[in-house]
Amino acid sequence: MHISSFIFWFQNEFKTFLTAAGHKLAVVEFSSTWCGPCKRMCPIFHAMSVKYQNVFFANVDVNNSPELAETCHIRRIPTFQMFKKSQKVTLFSRIKRIICCYRSGVMSNPIFEFCGADAKILEAKIQELM
Repeated sequence: MHISSFIFWFQNEFKTFLTAAGHKLAVVEFSSTWCGPCKRMCPIFHAMSVKYQNVFFANVDVNNSPELAETCHIRRIPTFQMFKKSQKVTLFSRIKRIICCYRSGVMSNPIFEFCGADAKILEAKIQELM
Protein backbone atom coordinates (compact mmCIF):
# COMPACT_ATOMS: atom_id res chain seq x y z
CA MET A 1 0.00 0.00 0.00
CA HIS A 2 1.33 3.41 -0.87
CA ILE A 3 1.13 5.95 1.96
CA SER A 4 -0.11 8.77 -0.24
CA SER A 5 -3.51 7.03 -0.23
CA PHE A 6 -3.74 7.13 3.55
CA ILE A 7 -3.44 10.50 5.26
CA PHE A 8 -5.81 10.87 8.19
CA TRP A 9 -7.52 13.78 9.82
CA PHE A 10 -10.32 12.00 11.63
CA GLN A 11 -10.57 9.02 13.95
CA ASN A 12 -13.24 7.31 11.84
CA GLU A 13 -10.89 7.32 8.82
CA PHE A 14 -8.14 5.90 10.99
CA LYS A 15 -10.39 3.10 12.28
CA THR A 16 -11.48 2.27 8.73
CA PHE A 17 -7.83 2.02 7.65
CA LEU A 18 -6.97 -0.30 10.56
CA THR A 19 -10.00 -2.47 9.84
CA ALA A 20 -9.00 -2.71 6.17
CA ALA A 21 -5.48 -3.82 7.14
CA GLY A 22 -6.94 -6.76 9.05
CA HIS A 23 -4.24 -9.30 9.97
CA LYS A 24 -1.59 -7.47 7.96
CA LEU A 25 0.84 -5.09 9.60
CA ALA A 26 -0.18 -1.42 9.54
CA VAL A 27 2.56 1.15 10.17
CA VAL A 28 1.43 4.67 11.06
CA GLU A 29 3.77 7.64 11.05
CA PHE A 30 2.80 10.57 13.25
CA SER A 31 4.64 13.64 11.97
CA SER A 32 4.39 17.31 11.02
CA THR A 33 5.46 19.39 8.04
CA TRP A 34 7.58 21.72 10.19
CA CYS A 35 9.62 18.92 11.82
CA GLY A 36 13.15 18.40 10.41
CA PRO A 37 13.46 14.69 11.32
CA CYS A 38 9.96 14.12 9.92
CA LYS A 39 11.00 15.70 6.63
CA ARG A 40 14.03 13.39 6.47
CA MET A 41 11.89 10.31 7.16
CA CYS A 42 9.12 11.17 4.68
CA PRO A 43 10.85 9.88 1.49
CA ILE A 44 12.25 6.88 3.37
CA PHE A 45 8.81 5.99 4.75
CA HIS A 46 7.33 6.33 1.27
CA ALA A 47 10.06 4.06 -0.18
CA MET A 48 9.23 1.46 2.49
CA SER A 49 5.57 1.62 1.46
CA VAL A 50 6.62 0.73 -2.09
CA LYS A 51 9.07 -1.98 -0.96
CA TYR A 52 6.69 -3.72 1.47
CA GLN A 53 3.51 -4.10 -0.58
CA ASN A 54 1.99 -6.49 1.98
CA VAL A 55 2.18 -3.85 4.74
CA PHE A 56 -0.25 -0.96 5.11
CA PHE A 57 1.39 2.47 5.60
CA ALA A 58 -0.24 5.71 6.69
CA ASN A 59 0.65 9.18 7.88
CA VAL A 60 -1.03 11.37 10.48
CA ASP A 61 -0.07 15.04 10.52
CA VAL A 62 -0.34 15.94 14.20
CA ASN A 63 -1.15 19.57 13.38
CA ASN A 64 -4.11 18.62 11.19
CA SER A 65 -5.25 15.81 13.49
CA PRO A 66 -4.61 16.89 17.10
CA GLU A 67 -7.42 14.74 18.52
CA LEU A 68 -6.15 11.62 16.78
CA ALA A 69 -2.59 12.33 17.95
CA GLU A 70 -3.89 12.74 21.49
CA THR A 71 -5.94 9.54 21.30
CA CYS A 72 -2.83 7.66 20.18
CA HIS A 73 -0.77 9.27 22.99
CA ILE A 74 1.73 10.95 20.70
CA ARG A 75 4.23 13.01 22.70
CA ARG A 76 7.13 13.30 20.21
CA ILE A 77 7.45 13.29 16.44
CA PRO A 78 8.14 11.45 14.35
CA THR A 79 6.51 8.52 16.09
CA PHE A 80 5.76 5.24 14.36
CA GLN A 81 3.11 2.92 15.74
CA MET A 82 2.34 -0.52 14.41
CA PHE A 83 -1.00 -2.28 14.39
CA LYS A 84 -2.47 -5.69 13.57
CA LYS A 85 -6.14 -6.58 13.78
CA SER A 86 -6.88 -2.91 14.68
CA GLN A 87 -4.78 -3.18 17.85
CA LYS A 88 -1.35 -1.73 18.61
CA VAL A 89 1.30 -4.41 18.24
CA THR A 90 2.77 -5.55 21.51
CA LEU A 91 6.42 -6.45 21.78
CA PHE A 92 8.42 -8.20 24.46
CA SER A 93 12.08 -8.36 25.19
CA ARG A 94 13.25 -11.95 25.55
CA ILE A 95 13.86 -11.47 29.26
CA LYS A 96 10.42 -9.96 29.90
CA ARG A 97 8.78 -12.76 27.94
CA ILE A 98 10.61 -15.44 29.91
CA ILE A 99 9.89 -13.84 33.30
CA CYS A 100 6.27 -13.07 32.48
CA CYS A 101 5.47 -16.47 31.02
CA TYR A 102 7.33 -18.35 33.72
CA ARG A 103 5.68 -16.54 36.63
CA SER A 104 2.10 -16.23 35.49
CA GLY A 105 1.66 -18.22 32.33
CA VAL A 106 0.20 -15.04 30.82
CA MET A 107 1.99 -12.34 28.87
CA SER A 108 1.44 -8.67 29.64
CA ASN A 109 1.06 -6.33 26.68
CA PRO A 110 3.62 -3.52 26.54
CA ILE A 111 2.89 -1.41 23.45
CA PHE A 112 5.55 -1.01 20.81
CA GLU A 113 6.16 2.36 19.26
CA PHE A 114 9.25 3.86 17.77
CA CYS A 115 10.13 7.54 18.13
CA GLY A 116 12.81 9.20 16.06
CA ALA A 117 14.25 9.26 12.58
CA ASP A 118 16.28 6.04 12.48
CA ALA A 119 15.25 4.31 9.27
CA LYS A 120 17.27 1.16 10.01
CA ILE A 121 15.47 0.53 13.31
CA LEU A 122 12.09 1.22 11.70
CA GLU A 123 12.75 -1.15 8.81
CA ALA A 124 14.05 -3.86 11.16
CA LYS A 125 10.82 -3.66 13.21
CA ILE A 126 8.70 -3.80 10.06
CA GLN A 127 10.56 -6.92 8.89
CA GLU A 128 10.25 -8.48 12.34
CA LEU A 129 6.50 -7.90 12.60
CA MET A 130 5.35 -8.68 9.03
